[in-house]
Amino acid sequence: MSDIMMLLGAVALGGYLLGSIPFGVIAARLGGAGDLRSIGSGNIGATNVLRTGRKDLALITLLGDGGKGAVAVLVAYLIARNAGTGQQALLTAVAGTCAFLGHLFPVWLGFKGGKGVATFFGALLAAAWPVGVLAGATWLVVAFLFRMSSLAALVAAALAPVYALLVGRPEPIAVMALFMAVLIYVRHAANIRRLLKGEEPRIGGGKKTAE
Repeated sequence: MSDIMMLLGAVALGGYLLGSIPFGVIAARLGGAGDLRSIGSGNIGATNVLRTGRKDLALITLLGDGGKGAVAVLVAYLIARNAGTGQQALLTAVAGTCAFLGHLFPVWLGFKGGKGVATFFGALLAAAWPVGVLAGATWLVVAFLFRMSSLAALVAAALAPVYALLVGRPEPIAVMALFMAVLIYVRHAANIRRLLKGEEPRIGGGKKTAE
């Protein structure tokens, strides 16, 4: 029991620190776009990076934010490769969840982070790729039909735990998906209010692009 607790602590801390890396802030600053936190919505994610007019920096941010969730999960999987299936699922779920929390509450930015959608998808793809693929496909379909990034993220997040159960993934993976989905809804509170009022900007709306 002591060994598994030590491993849980290690992957939790490692995942959180990895998730705390603010790729958007770093990319914007090194790319000469300034302090991302003083641009547009002030969010540190790829959508706000687009407001700088630099699609290359937005892509770097998207890949970085998604990649840190995936890397955290894969490292935990390698650490637990000789453990049982249950322990593997638990360790990878904890690592992915903590990377997600790191993005939302990064220690390097005074615990003021982003909304976590890219990190959510990265962690899901690494922890249970069928779930990640289904959630990603859901995002694409909703975004195509309604042209609202926030709505697509909310629907994909809500269905991810269901997908985890339907494809028979271990319980910790479903719990991870559910926990992240709840926090995504919390972080999208302003978007949800705009959606209910019919005021949420659509994808491709220029300066009115959804946060």
